[in-house]
Amino acid sequence: MSQPWTHSAPGAKAYDRVDEHYVEPIWCSERLFQEEPFEGSIYDPCCGIGRILISALRHGHKAYGSDIASRGWDSTPQNFFDHHSLHDNIVCNPPFDELERFACHALNRARFKVAMIFPTARLNAARWLQGTPLQTVWLLTPRPSMPPGRVIKEGGKVGGGKTDYCWLVWSHGYAGPPQMKWLRRDGRP
Repeated sequence: MSQPWTHSAPGAKAYDRVDEHYVEPIWCSERLFQEEPFEGSIYDPCCGIGRILISALRHGHKAYGSDIASRGWDSTPQNFFDHHSLHDNIVCNPPFDELERFACHALNRARFKVAMIFPTARLNAARWLQGTPLQTVWLLTPRPSMPPGRVIKEGGKVGGGKTDYCWLVWSHGYAGPPQMKWLRRDGRP
């Protein structure tokens, strides 16, 4: 880590919205770990029901997580902004109203890489990404549906998402423009 990262939002509120819980399809993290190399362990500060952690474990990583509320993964509830430990890598699906703040805090807490799911439509307005070590933008295709966690727990129908998402991957020490790549659910190049 070369510099402390700060977010530009003045007077940002404390993250306390325990109801902001949206679940990505398992293929999103499976494909990330198939294509993006990570050195060391994986920490997910918004682990929810553990989908990212399960994928990391399947791909041979030590993986652990926490969340602001107990959502099903065996972890102690913890507010990420009160968390000050260092981790090899941080991989998560953060609350979208706190993206910049989450990314900056994660960059300060990760030794190697940070990967976060991000709504693709917000990329062109995310000026705060300039000057960060953003290495890769992995576009997810087909468009994943990310319903609220309660829909998953209640066994509701999942599908028909209308928002495009990507993984943003930052790598400490990277300098240069980010690369744009595709992560296809079916694994095709």
